[in-house]
Amino acid sequence: MGKVVRHILGLSGGKDSAALAVYMRDKVPQMEYVFCDTDKELPETYEFLDRLQAYLGKPVIRLNAAKGFDHWLKMYGNYLPSSRMRWCTKMLKIRPFEEFVGEDDVISYVGIRADEYRDGYLSTKPNIKAVYPFKEGGIVEADVLRILEEAGLGLPKYYEWRTRSGCYFCFFQRKAEWVGLKERHPEYFEKAKEYEKYDSITGARYTWSQSESLEELENPERIAEIKRKHLEALEKEKHNNKEQKLFQILGNVLDDEDDTEPCLICSL
Repeated sequence: MGKVVRHILGLSGGKDSAALAVYMRDKVPQMEYVFCDTDKELPETYEFLDRLQAYLGKPVIRLNAAKGFDHWLKMYGNYLPSSRMRWCTKMLKIRPFEEFVGEDDVISYVGIRADEYRDGYLSTKPNIKAVYPFKEGGIVEADVLRILEEAGLGLPKYYEWRTRSGCYFCFFQRKAEWVGLKERHPEYFEKAKEYEKYDSITGARYTWSQSESLEELENPERIAEIKRKHLEALEKEKHNNKEQKLFQILGNVLDDEDDTEPCLICSL
């Protein structure tokens, strides 16, 4: 007998990896579905994963890092993760996945669509081979939405106000998404705020957003300004793209605010 090859599909809690799981369910019955759980995810993410698990008819394996976010924050000198220093993805997403794989030969299924120009997370481990069924099958965003609708899943509810999965305090959130977090999950906004620090000796600020703290952002006048600009941008985008769905319009507006690429293992 030849060496057994494992088939693993990593879920982020987002629409594309979920649609890929639905798409591959009957094609690869031996598929292992995994989710790297930081314990800092949104409630909407966990709820969506539970519904997806019920549809798949087999467990979505939750991979938790041996040591959590707070441990690694201390190890990195209390420097909050940022686009320049993405230690959270490395320690809480990639490392648990690679430990789960071990030295087994693995085919890793990645939910990059045919209408995207990116590769997603590529492991440097020689025993992990990435494949892209959506790219190979010509599956684009409209197909992803159809797959999820036909499965009775729809979109995760956080798409009503946020375009990416990931931790509730993800530094890739735009201003309007931080406002959305405060309005929908004020307790999580307060927890995110507690991580921010100011060093009175050096003057250094440790904030999720490089330009302002959450305390500054939650000022009522600032929130009103963010919401006003966001609404104006939404109305303009709706006028220019009448055929698009609301979450796509939201995504376009937020992408115009910030074109920084998120960590793909978190946001697929």
